[in-house]
Amino acid sequence: MTTIDFPAGMPQYDDVPRLDPQALRADFPILARQVNGHPMVYLDSANTSQKPQQVIDAMRDFLLRHNANVARSVHTIGTEATDAYEGARAKVAAFIGSTDPDEVVFTKNATEAINLVAHAFGHARATDPRFTLGPGDEVVISEMEHHSNIVPWQLLCERTGATLRWFKVNDVGRLITDDLDDLINERTKIVSYALVSNVLGTVNPTSAITTRAHEVGALVLLDASQAAPHRSIDVADLGADYIVFTGHKMCGPTGIGVLWGRTELLNAMPPFLGGGSMIETVTMERSTFANAPARFEAGTPPIMEAVGLGAAVDYLSAVGMEAIAWHEKELTSYALDALATVPGLRVFGPPVPIGRGGTISFALDTIHPHDVGQVLDALGVQVRVGHHCARPLMVRYGVPAMTRASFHLYTTVEEIDALVKGLDQVRKVFG
Repeated sequence: MTTIDFPAGMPQYDDVPRLDPQALRADFPILARQVNGHPMVYLDSANTSQKPQQVIDAMRDFLLRHNANVARSVHTIGTEATDAYEGARAKVAAFIGSTDPDEVVFTKNATEAINLVAHAFGHARATDPRFTLGPGDEVVISEMEHHSNIVPWQLLCERTGATLRWFKVNDVGRLITDDLDDLINERTKIVSYALVSNVLGTVNPTSAITTRAHEVGALVLLDASQAAPHRSIDVADLGADYIVFTGHKMCGPTGIGVLWGRTELLNAMPPFLGGGSMIETVTMERSTFANAPARFEAGTPPIMEAVGLGAAVDYLSAVGMEAIAWHEKELTSYALDALATVPGLRVFGPPVPIGRGGTISFALDTIHPHDVGQVLDALGVQVRVGHHCARPLMVRYGVPAMTRASFHLYTTVEEIDALVKGLDQVRKVFG
């Protein structure tokens, strides 16, 4: 079996300034705390990232000085709130290479953003042929998806009679694309998959897949939840029709996510939620709807959270996304080598730090991941255990669950050393 592999498309970092994680850690108050009498070692950033003081301060300042509803008032603080909210939208657009802030829709999270797009297909109001869906049509995802990029498409296919198909994953955690032209064909309506796997850390290819999808008239959605916090995202270069990600994994707050879509597509989609702010006109007989992004932001939006996300974008941009990517590449290389010294440990996903992000999932002998996690927690080491909302991937690798360590800009090699030392303790406890 062959796969589309890297490093052909990997960016080069020879001239990228290195970041200093120890200096950056001072910006994250929580990293100074102890857990069970030990300095906290936070290795769960793929689950949620920690927040710098700059983000906390921005949200606090909004509540203290500018709290009002948006797009409704002409008074001073209402205008200030609207400016802050729309300013955050503009920051997010620039962060991902979009020149039009109206291409950015704020959602509750990436899950809601995916559901929003899935809702458009086969909808009674969907008159554009790109969104009509029924028996004989197909949706393509992959075997490595988070449940949030599986279940909405299953529900869509159940509702419309369409067929769900998927890319399989090989033994080293890469998409198998031998059958690309068969899998994505004239019946395909949308292809939706992760840019970076939340379990395997795999950085998935885009060019061949998006090219093939567009050849047959299909749309492409990329789940960038594990990519946007860690590497530069350019919507033009990626060539997708939709990109989704979530704020809380990129040093921002919970309760805020992003759907980026091409303006023409967004305006062709039926609304997701009905209510205030998303309308053009309302009579007792019928309503007409605003253009995007307002069309998809019914009701009072997450204003403070958007302000926090804007501050997070400012923070990440000031550090430098290429510097963050390089730092995590070095950490991943170090961690793969360090974990290889632990007897009985099996790493899932690419065995080299090429075409993979700073997320490493593993199994340790026959010790259940929950037991691994409990012993590590007793030592202050915070990792994620379970099926990571990717149950089909657990089945693919024949395990009930995995232990996952994941990194971010504030992660240090000393923390990886603490993980390895903790795993030695796990082996002693469980023999």
